Amino acid sequence: MSDYYDTLGISKDASQEEVKKAFHRLAHKHHPNKGGDEKKFKEINEAYQVLSNKEKRSQYDQFGRVFEGGMPGGGAGDPGWFWANRSEGFSSENGFEFDLGDMGDIGEIFGDFFGFGSGSRSRKAKDVRRGSDIKIELEINLEETLKETRKIISLRKMVVCSRCSGTGAEPSTKINECFSCRGTGQVQQIRKTILGSFTQSAVCPECGGEGQKPEKPCNVCKGEGRIKDEEDIEIFIPAGVDTNQVIKITGKGNAGRRKGRAGDLYASIIVKPHPIFERKGDDLYVSCQISFSRAALGDEIEIPVLGGAKILLQVAAGIESGKVLRISDKGIPHFGAMGRGDMYVELIVKTPKKLTKKQKELLEELKKEGI
Repeated sequence: MSDYYDTLGISKDASQEEVKKAFHRLAHKHHPNKGGDEKKFKEINEAYQVLSNKEKRSQYDQFGRVFEGGMPGGGAGDPGWFWANRSEGFSSENGFEFDLGDMGDIGEIFGDFFGFGSGSRSRKAKDVRRGSDIKIELEINLEETLKETRKIISLRKMVVCSRCSGTGAEPSTKINECFSCRGTGQVQQIRKTILGSFTQSAVCPECGGEGQKPEKPCNVCKGEGRIKDEEDIEIFIPAGVDTNQVIKITGKGNAGRRKGRAGDLYASIIVKPHPIFERKGDDLYVSCQISFSRAALGDEIEIPVLGGAKILLQVAAGIESGKVLRISDKGIPHFGAMGRGDMYVELIVKTPKKLTKKQKELLEELKKEGI
């Protein structure tokens, strides 16, 4: 194998700027798109990746291409060493491998040329006619989390044009292939760089990437295939749903352009605070006041239940204020599972502020008894 410095035609004391200039000159000369030799182009790129990186260059100057220790899988003489230790590499279908981390615009050029750049990926993934997603907030009461419910909301959004049925064309008129891109949705553009001129694909500006155009645009939607209007949407809300959970309604976002796929609707749930109950996960917490005499003697007291009638709770004699009692299966249903949470009742012993004469007399008697 030739020396990296010899590959780039520079001396060992060449500056980083000289390394870069030599690479630009040779890459332009040997680029495969310019009729150059692919093997030579790969050698030039490999040399540049090492010599343009201070750490790799220092290691190369010290050990050369045969590096015996410290690197699992072999030294620099091992073909896998360079690519295994690159910071950010890519492989093309024809076997080329590049480290694009420090190459800036050049990296983007190589990426577009070999089909692994971010630009080409985004163009392939983009659906130009798909409608956008919509995100809304949907408020519900705590009682509505106890069972499956359905809500109908009225939403102003892009809907399919009724006149053209979403085609974007006036009824009884044709939809023609785009003259500019010949139905491909893309056009070729020539881009000039320091390495020369390159041809790359771009979204056709005439048809917006759709590959076709109405012969006569619809009078209502002006060729869009959709208009702004109100639509009633039914949203299914499962039992046990909680604040910040999101429900996806597929295909209920904005309508797509010219029969394109509709976006999705995302409803973020907000459970409104309850005046009595506090929710913690699937459990409910409630406070209940009882009189001093009932706490001392014990009794049955009525406890409220979310979404239902009150229940009787047996209070043991001598219970203290702040005592928390658990009632099983009286909380919120588990989301997507069987069963329910529990309800926790905090008993607060109420101290009367105003007493009748008889009450005072009775308390005085109790006081004498040490109570």
